[in-house]
Amino acid sequence: MQESQPKPSRRGFFLGAVATGGAVAAIATLPGVPAPEAALQEPKPAPEKGGGYSLSEHVKRYYKTTRV
Repeated sequence: MQESQPKPSRRGFFLGAVATGGAVAAIATLPGVPAPEAALQEPKPAPEKGGGYSLSEHVKRYYKTTRV
């Protein structure tokens, strides 16, 4: 039985890896792309008596995605 797909080569793998890495680096350094707001905010300190659940914006967003 003959295989219909050619064997993957190392050269092709490394060429794909280099192209992907270059694309990621180019996107990461684009000027004018604002940083996400969550990365700019300081995290809240943990409560002293335990607990820790708060209805934050990302939790509200998650709840919206689970609605049917």
